[in-house]
Amino acid sequence: MKNSVIAAALLLLTAATACNSNGKQFDASGTFEAEETIVSAEMPGRILSLTAEEGSLLKKDSVVGQVDASSVSLQEEQVEASIRALNEKTADAGPQVQLLQNQLAVQESQFNNLLHEKTRIENLVKADAATTKQLDDISSQVEVARRQMNVTRQQIAVQRNNVATQNRSILSEADPLRKRVAQLKDQAQKASIINPVSGTVITKYAETGEITSAGKALYKIADLSFLHLRAYITGSQLPQVKLNQPVKVFIDEGTKKYKEYTGTITWIADKAEFTPKTIQTKEERANLVYAIKVKVKNDGYLKIGMYGEVKLENRE
Repeated sequence: MKNSVIAAALLLLTAATACNSNGKQFDASGTFEAEETIVSAEMPGRILSLTAEEGSLLKKDSVVGQVDASSVSLQEEQVEASIRALNEKTADAGPQVQLLQNQLAVQESQFNNLLHEKTRIENLVKADAATTKQLDDISSQVEVARRQMNVTRQQIAVQRNNVATQNRSILSEADPLRKRVAQLKDQAQKASIINPVSGTVITKYAETGEITSAGKALYKIADLSFLHLRAYITGSQLPQVKLNQPVKVFIDEGTKKYKEYTGTITWIADKAEFTPKTIQTKEERANLVYAIKVKVKNDGYLKIGMYGEVKLENRE
């Protein structure tokens, strides 16, 4: 019985060795990963809606949810009401200025009459029909009227300037309030959850009705149309690879078959590292290797975390 068990074990070992010897020889191996983006809330509040579901395809810049921004809207209304109250405090120079302009119009009319009378007396003086005292008196009245008009004009200017200065002082308080309104409008816009990249939702962290905070993750999304195989090569293989180099990528298809893809090396590490602990044997984990990333077009069969093998095309 004991001898038969030993014989069976030897037979299995021989079969496994034969299978390995007949299998493909690969230059590197690793796992597939994607460029993932974690979408977070930009403002705190209750989540009113969140349509991003795991496995769903989302377009870039699409609105996928809304956070309650009613408190921000109330603040905005309050600040706008304060601005309107300031406008009501401003003075209107129009009525007082109009009164002075009416007074000036009367003075100008009187002044024109005096000029006309002065001209008439000047003609009479030339004809010796009036005295020089009459001319001096009318000239004095003309000068007084001119000064009165100048005073009225100055009063109009002073009235306008005083009211403008007063209004500027009041309205200057509105500038910070307008900036506050702009800030609140910006916050209100952040209540909309905008999807930043096109891709597939991988993980959802929040649900409608939950309370979120600024910066809290809502869901994770990734573009799965292309995946990157993060593989590791040895220092001796490093001179054989370069950026944009085409390679062959293989994944398991059944127990003895491989599915083949074409990939491109998009990144090569500039520093060596110890082999990741996912490598099975202790001896292999002690080796120094270089990480590379191979971009592979996904036909739907490639999954994040799936193992893949790399064969450099310039090697047989």
